[in-house]
Amino acid sequence: MKLKRSKIGLIALVLFVNTGGIYAQPNTAPASPAAKALQADAMYYDALRARIKGDDREEEKLLLQVVGLKPEASGAFYDLARLYFKENRSDKASEYIKKAIALEGDNVWYKSQYAEILVQGKQYEEAAKLFVDIAKTEKYNDEYLLKAFNLYQHTGKYDEALTVINKYLESDPANDEALDLKKKLLLKRNDVDGVVKVIEQQIARSPNEGRYYAELAEVYDNNKLSGKAAEMYKKIEQQFGDDPSVQLVLSEYYKKNNNQPKYDEYVKKLVTNKSLDADVQLSLLGPMIIEGGGDSTKKKQGLELITLLAAQHPANARVLAFYGDVLAFNDDINAATEQYKKSLQIDPSTYKVWESLLYAYTEKDKADSLIKHSEKALRLFPNQAMFHYLNGVGHMNKKDYAKAVKAINRGIDMQLDDNKGQLAQMYTTLGDVYNYMKNYTASDSTYDYALKLDPMNATVLNNYAYYLSVRGSRLEDAEQMSKKSLELRKDEPTFLDTYGWILYKQGKYKDAQEYIQKAIDANGENADGTLWEHLGDIYYKQGNIDKAVECWTKAKEKGTENADIDKKIKDRKLYEI
Repeated sequence: MKLKRSKIGLIALVLFVNTGGIYAQPNTAPASPAAKALQADAMYYDALRARIKGDDREEEKLLLQVVGLKPEASGAFYDLARLYFKENRSDKASEYIKKAIALEGDNVWYKSQYAEILVQGKQYEEAAKLFVDIAKTEKYNDEYLLKAFNLYQHTGKYDEALTVINKYLESDPANDEALDLKKKLLLKRNDVDGVVKVIEQQIARSPNEGRYYAELAEVYDNNKLSGKAAEMYKKIEQQFGDDPSVQLVLSEYYKKNNNQPKYDEYVKKLVTNKSLDADVQLSLLGPMIIEGGGDSTKKKQGLELITLLAAQHPANARVLAFYGDVLAFNDDINAATEQYKKSLQIDPSTYKVWESLLYAYTEKDKADSLIKHSEKALRLFPNQAMFHYLNGVGHMNKKDYAKAVKAINRGIDMQLDDNKGQLAQMYTTLGDVYNYMKNYTASDSTYDYALKLDPMNATVLNNYAYYLSVRGSRLEDAEQMSKKSLELRKDEPTFLDTYGWILYKQGKYKDAQEYIQKAIDANGENADGTLWEHLGDIYYKQGNIDKAVECWTKAKEKGTENADIDKKIKDRKLYEI
């Protein structure tokens, strides 16, 4: 809307406001056109103030009065259209923007608003035509052409979309973003020759850019032009073997064609390509390791690559932390902890790395390290529940049970209630501590609460059942819980041992032997001394003394916490608590 601000007009406006306006006059004659215009201008300013306040209803009311008093006020019609567009009332918005355009047909803002209203009303083709029309008169028309292009594509008008993108490229023929849009459009039209032509033009302009050759090879390959594809892949391998974009394409090509040695070669080149920064290299290596899963060859390859990457970036905390993760994945926990510590020396602010380091120290023989480093972590993250909990685990492993109870309870107090699985784990460990303290009432109560939080937690079920069996208490409950844990995690060695031991306590020695043997077989060479001692006890109960002593001897070799193991072997006799 155009408002004339002459000195006379401003004086009139002041007089209008100070004297109460036309409505203060006793004369009932119709207001003159000039007075109406002046009144409309004042109302328009009031409408703007209503907009600033966010009062859409007041703004609408005032704008409607403005156009009633001043039907040539194109700006007010435009503002009404914007208001109705905001409210998703496209019919009303269209009505008023057309009136604004009728008054001021060369106004680009009015036309652009009309196009957006057409889009809102799902009149996509009409909107696209209007954007094209606007672009014809605007010097900087890129935005309008791209909008028209997208709308034509959306409606399946590919010929029109192609015309628009070509118009866009007239002013900027080397624009890669626009060329990519054109290539995608040509592929939708199944115009492979057209795509090839565009890429060849890019190659002609930039003959030393390997990515264009790689893209051309992919187009051939994806469209079953295998001969041309093989020829192009060979060419780019010879000319652009160090280009990371080419290495990526080649690795995918060899993977697709089941050429594992070449695939491994290019993944290695890609991950260790010094032209890439560390974050990009990690983003490439991470998925490869995850995809490899438990495959020993892939695990070894992943370890080799991250070792090379760590050598390239010895001061990068993220690389070193990932190196630690891969080492842990390969069961080299001691080496993993060293990398975690190096990472934290460079950047001690990363919670996840502290957590990984602490979990690496949860074995009983690393209790001192767990306590030491959890205390360091807590100085940086005093309100993190897991660090208090892991500090408690360290004290539990150190057999300092009073400190363990205090630390774990602090972790429980800080743990969010909605993470029931984490809380159940904390209560389970607290139950373990109370059991070691022989406070069985507190232990059982804590385990009951853990199961209330997470009734399908197999670990909680197993641990609770095992402690009951060791005490010879509530054996039927223990059997049911142990059986349920095995239903949840079939053939878990520790759970098999628990179930077998409960059967042993119930005097079901033959069945007990079956389950303990299954647990030993599942563990293989890693079967610990407790398993072998349990099997020896079962043989003893069945009268096979020689076999019992043989198992007890094996238990001593493997390591068992039972101080009476030597006495059992020497006396060839079972000593039970």
